[in-house]
Amino acid sequence: MNIILVGRRHGKSRAVPINRPIAFGLLFFALASLAVAAWSGYRLALSEVKAEPPQESELVAQWQTKLDAQKAELAQVRANVRQQVDALTLRLGEMQGRLLRLDALGQRFVETGVVASDEFDFSQPAAVGGPEDGVSGDSYTAPQLTDMIDSLARRIEDREHQLRMLDIVSSQKKLEDELYVEGRPITWGWLSSKYGYRSDPFTGKRTWHDGVDLAGREGSDIISVAAGVVTFAGERYGYGNLVEVDHGDGLVTRYAHAKTIKARVGDVVQKGQVLAAMGSTGRSTGPHVHFEVLENGKFKNPETYISRASR
Repeated sequence: MNIILVGRRHGKSRAVPINRPIAFGLLFFALASLAVAAWSGYRLALSEVKAEPPQESELVAQWQTKLDAQKAELAQVRANVRQQVDALTLRLGEMQGRLLRLDALGQRFVETGVVASDEFDFSQPAAVGGPEDGVSGDSYTAPQLTDMIDSLARRIEDREHQLRMLDIVSSQKKLEDELYVEGRPITWGWLSSKYGYRSDPFTGKRTWHDGVDLAGREGSDIISVAAGVVTFAGERYGYGNLVEVDHGDGLVTRYAHAKTIKARVGDVVQKGQVLAAMGSTGRSTGPHVHFEVLENGKFKNPETYISRASR
C-alpha cells in the first residue's frame, strides 16, 4: 500500500510506501485515540452528574400532587364529619330535654289519676324485643340517621302538642272539680238541724234557719267543700268564730261556731282542706258547725250541695 502526498506549491506528489506493520500501527493509534476520547467524555459526564443534585422525575411530582390533593380532601371530609356529629349531638341533646319534659308530664298524669300507674310507667323505658333473624344488620349512614332523627323529632313534637292539650283539659277539669261545691263540711257527724223554718232552740218560736247544722265531736275537723279563697276568718255576732270562702261564680260558703280557726284571710284553700275545729262559740247549744251556702248574695239550701254527686 502506498500513500501519495501532494505539495501545495508546485503540485508535486510523492508516494510513501506503507507495509503491514506500519498499517497495524496506524490502526492501533486510531483506536487508542477513540478509546481515550470516549473515556474522557464518560469521566466528564460523570463529574457533571455528581456535581448537580438529582432532580425529581415528572412521575414522582405527579404522584406527590395527587397525594397532596387527597390529604386536603381527607381533611375536608373529617371537618364535615365533625360538623355533622356536632349537629347530631345538639339535636339529640334537645330531644333528650323534650323527652324529659314529656316524662314529667306523663308522670303528673299518673299522679293525678288521669292514666293508670300500672298501665304506664314513665320512669322506665318502653319494653321492646323480637327474635333474631341470623343476619347481621348494616350500620346506618349519616343521611339515614339524620332522617330518623328528623322523623323522631316530628313525632315528639306531635306528642308534646297532644299531651299539652290533654294537660290543659285535665287541669281545667281538675280546677272545675275543685271549684265544684259538693259534700259535707265535716269528716264525722250528723245533720242536727235542716234549712228553712224551725223552732228556735233558745226562744221556741218559729224562725227561719239560713243554713244547716251538723253536730259532731268538739275539736273535729271542719273542711272546705270546694276550692276557693278565704274572705273572712274571725268572730262575727251570732256566728261565733266564722270562716267564709269565696268559690267564684258568685258562690260563697260559711262555716260558723268553730272552736278555733286554722285559715286566714287571703288563703287559697283546696277541696277537703281543714278550715277550723268544731266548737260551740256564738249562739250555739253544743258542738256543731252551722253551714251556709250563698249564690250571688242569696241563701241557698245547703242540703242541695251536700247531696250533690261528685263530678
